[in-house]
Amino acid sequence: MNEFLWVIYPYLSIVVLIGGTIWRHRYDKFGWTTRSSQLYESAILRWGSPLFHFGVLMVLVGHVIGLLIPKSWTEAVGISEHAYHLMAVFVGTVAGLCTLIGMAILIARRRLTGPVFAATTKNDKAMYLVLAAVIVLGLWATVRANIAGGGYDYRETVSPWLRSLFYFQPDAALMAAVPASFKIHIIAAFALFAFWPFTRLVHAFSAPVGYLTRPYVVYRSRDPRPGLRPARPGWERPPMT
Repeated sequence: MNEFLWVIYPYLSIVVLIGGTIWRHRYDKFGWTTRSSQLYESAILRWGSPLFHFGVLMVLVGHVIGLLIPKSWTEAVGISEHAYHLMAVFVGTVAGLCTLIGMAILIARRRLTGPVFAATTKNDKAMYLVLAAVIVLGLWATVRANIAGGGYDYRETVSPWLRSLFYFQPDAALMAAVPASFKIHIIAAFALFAFWPFTRLVHAFSAPVGYLTRPYVVYRSRDPRPGLRPARPGWERPPMT
């Protein structure tokens, strides 16, 4: 079971994440969307969406620093373990609460606004459930270990274990002494990764880079009498109808 949870299961989740994303992009390009509901309601969305996305971004940055950057690197630039611990606990807790509150606002909006709720699928409900579980479990692990408890340095165990997966030399023994709260959070996170490509969360892998270089689209000419002024350099003027 230890080998399955910390070696086989993570790799399965990553394979499903990558393979599912490729499959979704190849066969469901028109479904690659957030299915925005801003048209139905925007007042509550204006509060919940920025709060949720800001929190998720901060959580992502914190996890990248804590899990992928070795402890020796932060100490080499003058960040002591005590300073890192205080910063990680404070920023991580604030980011987690922002994410949780923002998501709670979005879920309440989706449930209480008729047209938005009508557009909610079973897949959306399952996605919210898994995402909420990951966030709550992460906050619970942080509070229990670092605030209510005596503290736990996950960079001695969880971080090396995660990096060992990318080296293709997984060391399941590193997870043996990890508190149960962290283990449950990690298991839920990899379940979210496997579920990710098949939900609206897939839009996180999209970036409108082409929008910066595409030609502008003329919907209506500003010139009441087109053809009298000399043509300016640029994109070819579409025919007027």
